[in-house]
Amino acid sequence: MGATPAQAASGLLTVFVSQALGMLWLALRYRTPITLAWSTPGAALLLSTGAVTGGWAAAVGAFVVSGVLILLTGLVPALGDLIARIPPSLARAMLAGVLLPICLEPVIGLADSPKYVGPVVLAWLVMHLISRRWAVPVALAVALLVVVVSAGSSVSAGDLVPSLTWTTPHWTAQAVVSLAIPLYIVTMASQNVPGLAIMKSFGYDVPWRETMTVTGVGTLAGAPFGGHAINLAAITAAMNAGPMAGPDRDRRWIATVSSAATYLVLALACGALTALVAAAPGDVMQAAAGLALLGTLAASLAGALADEHGREAAVICFVIAASGVTILGVGAAFWALVAGLLLRPLIAIGTIRRR
Repeated sequence: MGATPAQAASGLLTVFVSQALGMLWLALRYRTPITLAWSTPGAALLLSTGAVTGGWAAAVGAFVVSGVLILLTGLVPALGDLIARIPPSLARAMLAGVLLPICLEPVIGLADSPKYVGPVVLAWLVMHLISRRWAVPVALAVALLVVVVSAGSSVSAGDLVPSLTWTTPHWTAQAVVSLAIPLYIVTMASQNVPGLAIMKSFGYDVPWRETMTVTGVGTLAGAPFGGHAINLAAITAAMNAGPMAGPDRDRRWIATVSSAATYLVLALACGALTALVAAAPGDVMQAAAGLALLGTLAASLAGALADEHGREAAVICFVIAASGVTILGVGAAFWALVAGLLLRPLIAIGTIRRR
């Protein structure tokens, strides 16, 4: 998005700290294992969108707008109802289209930089045979090892210390439309709504208004320091709310507290991690990210195509989002959702008439 390494490290530090503090507040207040995370589909959206008109300051302005929308979702129930009316298949198709170029990176990296990317892909494949759940963490560890061996000497000691870097937000219409709105939609549809459903599946009620207020305020406060969005967790929510967190349901909130403490410890490594990623040779980190998001891509495609009646509209939405086109300065994710929403009822009417 045009951030310097220091600004990128600040953004990572911000989301670690803001989600940890939000988790501590909600878990201790309600004695419920409410788990927060940064927006993973939102981060993928940033990667696929690239630099926007106005540069990094405009991207930060878009983060602020997204935070305001998340906050309003908690304060204005009608806004949450409006988001809930977006067909899940279209939201997942848009996310799948955003993810596809990223998930192609391991293939492209193997062709362009086999010396660097090959060990990462090999580690991922081998771990799938041994323990599937560890495939992505081991692949990421191997990617970092490759970076340390090949470029570690180019990282100075000063780069390793995390610090907050302020960026004054700047607002442009293109950034708001092409980044802020899609970021809000994918965060709500692919994180907050599934996160709420996962908590309900384990018998926990999430205080929706306060959770949206906490995540909205956290996103707003973190935006000038580079944080893009925090939200209800999905995968880690299942870990903290399920049997993995202990047999006593009334004490599983302790897992959320320990998770928050772990995030605060990991925040200390943000400077080192960002410096290593910035110094990475070839396409090694992009390839690792692509491997990490393959599962999300598969789930998004499955969800997008599950609804037979809206399948064609979902495919169109997916193709447009994956194209990466920019029209009138607005990115593909926005146009994909617009096209899907417009074509879905038209295709349905045509199907009924043919019958």
